[in-house]
Order: sequence, then structure tokens, then C-alpha cells
Amino acid sequence: MIRFTLDGAEVEARDGETLWEVSKRLGRTLPHLCHADREGFTPEGNCRACVVAIQGERALAASCRRKATSGMVVETRGERVEKTRRLVFELLAADQPPRAQAPDPDSAFWRWADVVGVHESRFAATAAAIAADRTHPAMAVRLDACIHCTLCLRACREVQVNDVIGMAGRGAHSRIVFDFNESMGASSCVGCGECVQACPTGALLPASGPIRAERRVESLCPFCGVGCQLTYHVAGGEIIAAEGRDGQANHERLC
Repeated sequence: MIRFTLDGAEVEARDGETLWEVSKRLGRTLPHLCHADREGFTPEGNCRACVVAIQGERALAASCRRKATSGMVVETRGERVEKTRRLVFELLAADQPPRAQAPDPDSAFWRWADVVGVHESRFAATAAAIAADRTHPAMAVRLDACIHCTLCLRACREVQVNDVIGMAGRGAHSRIVFDFNESMGASSCVGCGECVQACPTGALLPASGPIRAERRVESLCPFCGVGCQLTYHVAGGEIIAAEGRDGQANHERLC
């Protein structure tokens, strides 16, 4: 076990455990947008929402990438850390549709924005308007809400190994694309929905819009003999959506 100091208390970490994982295990989940915290997803550290301060280091570190080492002193709170997180969310919110017009006003992005205390941005938008893509029968694409976290890309490439989603362009011109910049409906997408489950902003969501269920029912997929565990979302006595549940056969994935 690795012993170090976290928010003034001496704690222990397992070998290879990140600061984000230790903090979560001890009951404090740090803000995160590009980190899925699910099997099959590698942490990227590109959103900087989970930054922490490490004694003796000039720059703040992405806790989802930084592994605990013996004797380190880490602060997940404090004025500098919290001010930086608010700035990150303000910058991201500047290029988002206003929450009232967002594709999913209750997305992970807006829920974490509430946690860090950001409800609007003082910065002007820099991104050009992007038209919605409604060509797929099951999924809607709203790249005006995309924050380039690359979770959809990793869901498609690393988790489902379909490799339909990628990044094109450089710098401010970077964008998510399907195949060779096709519409989603014209691409080789198989409609598994893994990217929708992963997206933290609603840039990818069900074609019918955000799921508004009255209750959730845990069940098992009847399609084949693999035994994937599912959660059905029910409204008005009908199943309106299904999500993968963390079972041994599928680990939250859908086929």
C-alpha cells in the first residue's frame, strides 16, 4: 500500500491507483467530464475538470491520470483548485447552447457545473454554429454541445471496437466526425448507443431526446444467450429506452 496525504489526512492507495480513484473510494467523487469511470475506458485528462494541487508542483494535475506516490501531499479543495475548476466550466459553457436550449439540460456537464457553481459564462462564444444531424434513426447529433472530451471516440474505438468516430482538423477547427466526415446516418455506425451513454453533454443523445422515465426496471436482454444485463426506462407503462447495466457479460455495454 502507498501512504500519502489527501486533504490533510493520511490515506492509503493501492499500487497503480489514481488520485481520482482514491478520492472516490474515500467518498468524494471529483468533477469529471472526459473520464468515464467505466471498464474499458482509459482516462485522458483532457478536460481538466478534476484537477488537484500537489505540494511542490507548479501546475495543477489531472487526478484521473495522476497515480498516487508515497509521501505526496494532495489538495482536492482550496481556492486555487476550485477557482480553476470554475474557470474550466466557464470556458466550456461559453461554447455551449444556453442551458434552457441545451440538448440535455440535465446532462453530466450541467450537473457538474451546478456542483462547482457555474450557471453561465462571462466569456464570448468562439465556435461557429453547427447544424444538428438527424440522419440516424436512433441517435441525434448536436455537435454545438460537444466539448471534445473524446469519450464518444473512445466508446466507439476502444470499448466497442467499431472505430466509426474520430477527430478531424486541428486546434480551433477540431471536430468529431463519423467515418470520413459522413453524416451519422450515412456512416458505418451500427447503432449500439455506447457513444450516447458516454457523452457528458447531450451532443449525442437518443433521437427522441433526453430520457424522461417514470421508473427504471433492471432486466436481462432476451435477444441471444449471452446474458447482457439491462436497465429499462419505463414511462406510461411502456419501455421508452434501454441502457446497459454492469453485468459480467456486458459491463454496461449494448451490442
